[in-house]
Amino acid sequence: MHLSMLINTIKVRRETLNVSQEGLAQLSGVSLRTIKQIESGKGNPTLSTIELLADVLGMELKLVIKKPDTK
Repeated sequence: MHLSMLINTIKVRRETLNVSQEGLAQLSGVSLRTIKQIESGKGNPTLSTIELLADVLGMELKLVIKKPDTK
């Protein structure tokens, strides 16, 4: 999943749960400024930041790294 798709998924989930950006900031410990930057596509969140947001939003985060097909 590309970063932009991941960010959109987090934003949609936040909105579905009727959680404001401010509320998400308070619940996750991620700054409001960071959340606004991420959702506007201007931020470059770390994996740990994404994990914090996903946890608060009840989302499961899976990281899959595949070995390239070497034929």
